[in-house]
Amino acid sequence: MRVEATPVPVPLRVESLAGSGIVTIPAEYIRPEEERATLGDALDAAKNLDAGPQIPTVDLAGFLSGDEETRRRCVEAVQEAASNWGVMHIVNHGIPLELIKRMQEAGEKFFSLPMEEKERYANDQSSGNIQGYGSKLANNASGQLEWQDYFFHLVYPEDKANYSIWPKEPANYIEETQEFARQLRAVASNMLAMLSMGLKLDEGKLEEEVGGLSDLLLQMKINYYPRCPQPDLAVGVEAHTDISALSFILHNMVPGLQVYYEGEWVTARCVPESIIMHVGDVIEILSNGKYKSILHRGLVNKEKIRISWAVFCEPPREKIVLKPLPELVGEGSPAKFPPRTFAQHIEHKLFRKARGDFSTSN
Repeated sequence: MRVEATPVPVPLRVESLAGSGIVTIPAEYIRPEEERATLGDALDAAKNLDAGPQIPTVDLAGFLSGDEETRRRCVEAVQEAASNWGVMHIVNHGIPLELIKRMQEAGEKFFSLPMEEKERYANDQSSGNIQGYGSKLANNASGQLEWQDYFFHLVYPEDKANYSIWPKEPANYIEETQEFARQLRAVASNMLAMLSMGLKLDEGKLEEEVGGLSDLLLQMKINYYPRCPQPDLAVGVEAHTDISALSFILHNMVPGLQVYYEGEWVTARCVPESIIMHVGDVIEILSNGKYKSILHRGLVNKEKIRISWAVFCEPPREKIVLKPLPELVGEGSPAKFPPRTFAQHIEHKLFRKARGDFSTSN
């Protein structure tokens, strides 16, 4: 069915648009007809979670226990989830839950500030400056916008972070986000170690390949998804794979994330005290496709504001050439990906996205 929409001036922020009392969304946010067949209200999608496959949950306590047999079983669980799904809920990850709560409360308080206060941190995407407060500009074939505002900033290593652009309100924002980033960096190392061991490689292999402690960057994007009057026509985040090595996602327990698994969109459960971890394109490339970078998207809903905290672990752009590891290439297992720097991979993905191709990284 064709949806007719009268073009209207679109406010700079989705929050302002959602708060204006509209009952129909502007044409710029309406997804292509062929995509709308699979869209709907995220809260309705979450009501049917008992049917069908579910993203696996992996308990990391075993890896941290020091017992070799327990560690082996944990590595096997991570390897299986990364190979079959490319995404998993991780629990007992080692980050204090009170710290996560404080960090999330600080982010929520920033987005509850008056619009003029948030605009003080606005980025300038036209000049290539994406750090700060912003809204997604279209860079795809359809020219459609996403139903979200965001705050984006590099959070680790600390000597590379630009704290001058971080929110000054609430007063504890920098302190809590800094500490969370430090602790998440340790979780990233653990995950990279388990993924390495799952490939029968040295524990530190993947960490070394993506830049190690000094060069692997952690970029945080806080996504703010306002209520949407027509969630069957819009998306919070369009279908994509993550360009990063790993991605970690927390949220405010409002559903919305979907992953494309075995030809179907699967809605992620809200698992208390968990962090969602995605395998990114970089690890798919290094593993020669043994680990998957899964297609995923974000739905919106009519009733509840959804906020997510996504942290992308990215290698240096020019310093490292990404290619399948030699240990994983041989007779009967040719390299599936050409050598590229991370910067070249980003350009490659943007080119494909502009043509409407949202497939994975090869």
